[in-house]
Amino acid sequence: MGSLNKIQLIGNLGKQPDVKIMDGGAKVATFALATTEPAYTTQQGKQVSAKTEWHNIVAWGGMATIAERYLAKGQQVYVEGKMRYRSYEDNNTRQKRYVAEVVCTNIVLLSSNNTANGAGKENAPSQPDTAPTTQFAQQGGQVYPQSQEMPTAANYGGYGDADNDPFPF
Repeated sequence: MGSLNKIQLIGNLGKQPDVKIMDGGAKVATFALATTEPAYTTQQGKQVSAKTEWHNIVAWGGMATIAERYLAKGQQVYVEGKMRYRSYEDNNTRQKRYVAEVVCTNIVLLSSNNTANGAGKENAPSQPDTAPTTQFAQQGGQVYPQSQEMPTAANYGGYGDADNDPFPF
């Protein structure tokens, strides 16, 4: 039997996605997503405060383009992907650093750019508060809106395929 590496998160963006073009031409977007467990009271009457976790999200290729065009600080989104761990040497201290991140394969916009921070981005379509969610999924390096059927062949290659990401940074 195989194994499964799948992460599903619903949260709010902490800042605008940081988009870079790598030396080989691949586009990558990184952003932080906050998930919050609400406060509650135990049966014994103990107050437990809300707890916020921050998740590092990495989107490659077409998903990076979606993040760049449609995501905004404060916006609520559903992100699906694979958990990845990597390490690098800090150039300043020469110490080994470890990073845990989610390589994004699916984004669902749960709030529009306009409602997230009061003003939409110029290149993003405006949506009313009651607009249906918009979903973008990635398969084999290609990004498909929810309404479009995804092909079964994942033989496209490129940096959009999470299994082939080089993590050069």
